[in-house]
Amino acid sequence: MTANSPCDVLPVDRLERLEGWGMSTFGISHVYRPVDADGIGIALDDARRCGRSVAMRGAGRSYGDAALNSEGVVLDLTRMRRILDWNPQTGRISVEPGVTIQNLWQYTIEDGWWPAVVPGTMFPTLGGCLGMNIHGKNNFKVGPIGDHVIDFDLLLMNGERRTCSRESNPELFHAVIGGFGMLGVVTRITLQLKRVYSGLLDVTAYSAKNFDALFELFEARLPHSDYLVGWVDCFAKGADLGRSIIHEANYLHEGEDTRPHQTLRVENQELPDTILGLVPKSIMWRLMQPATNNAGVKFVNTGKYVSGDVMSNGAKHEQSHAGFAFLLDYVPNWKFAYKPGGLIQYQSFIPADRAKHVFTSQIELSQRYGVVPYLGVFKRHRPDAFLMTHAVDGYSFALDFKVTEANRGKLLSLTAEMDRLVVENGGRFYFAKDSTLNPASWAAAMGKERISQFAALKRELDPETLLQTNIYRRVVAPALG
Repeated sequence: MTANSPCDVLPVDRLERLEGWGMSTFGISHVYRPVDADGIGIALDDARRCGRSVAMRGAGRSYGDAALNSEGVVLDLTRMRRILDWNPQTGRISVEPGVTIQNLWQYTIEDGWWPAVVPGTMFPTLGGCLGMNIHGKNNFKVGPIGDHVIDFDLLLMNGERRTCSRESNPELFHAVIGGFGMLGVVTRITLQLKRVYSGLLDVTAYSAKNFDALFELFEARLPHSDYLVGWVDCFAKGADLGRSIIHEANYLHEGEDTRPHQTLRVENQELPDTILGLVPKSIMWRLMQPATNNAGVKFVNTGKYVSGDVMSNGAKHEQSHAGFAFLLDYVPNWKFAYKPGGLIQYQSFIPADRAKHVFTSQIELSQRYGVVPYLGVFKRHRPDAFLMTHAVDGYSFALDFKVTEANRGKLLSLTAEMDRLVVENGGRFYFAKDSTLNPASWAAAMGKERISQFAALKRELDPETLLQTNIYRRVVAPALG
């Protein structure tokens, strides 16, 4: 084919610049926005004829390049957002992949059902959540979202459609969930939701003076918690290293809420638009930006810890499900405070007996490099049955780093050192957050057996390797050999 052949040229008007959510990486792609499986087929055919690869994209909430496909085709599935079936007696719901976590909970909560697993933001699509097998602040208790999927429909690259569940096509079921969109296109998802008897949670705050206290408190509270999450001040040093504020939340039992029909209403779950009823949250990122630097964040973190330790340690309050779950949505576009370079998040998952050592070393390394995370989030996890799982019987630590022209090189060196720590201590990584991982570290963390199984499925289901993303080419393809 010649360079100007119709088979080589995709429509120019489909070209768009797409960013990773962290704004530190981007790609130029031909974007298709189908409304059904037939539209997906058209996009796949166009890509195949023109020798281009294809990636799926939902809301684009992955921090790095997991939903980017530079110079290829991107299937934006956000227009496929119909609720297909809902049973308010059983809590089972079938949806298209473009339905978001927000769409889901707003549709079901007034019937007394809440998604069993949600991330820290309500805006990801369920298709994306399955592809990454997202987890929440209750992973230690209920596992990832995949543990609550009943079945899904998968469109393969040869046009075949398969329904996958634990009973039908179980190998594919456990490989597609968490398979970062590389085995087929999910077109329908059925989920089991969680029955709730109130729109409120009982929330208790604790403070921990360092990592020793944080781990001790978590282990003590796990048997008594439905949710548990820790915020860590990564600027603290010495005896204070790992100082934290922890939030525990528990569901209200049936009958404890005297006005459930009110607390379960959508409008009583919505996050407020203003702070103290005065300052519009839409402008907050602009007010945050001047303080989004080492000195500003260090000052804020110190104030947050001291006020939490003095005033909130052991304090209890009630909070809506949305208010507790979606902390990242309280300030719209908060990430803009990290402009112009954006941010990366580094999240590692470490077995319980090694986690304190690894996380302590990660903070010490970042302080030594002079590139300190502005946010540290700490959670407990349990293993799961999915092929490409990031989970361990242990803990995760998510670290947000501001990216600048001056610190890019340091960040890459720092994350490479942290990667070695993770691998040496039996840990794993998470593609929804990654921007820096290399093939050797990923392969060492996943192990030869899992990679071999995934490679065999990829060859069987996508022999042309039509499905690709930037992270697939950067990390996975070299490891597959």
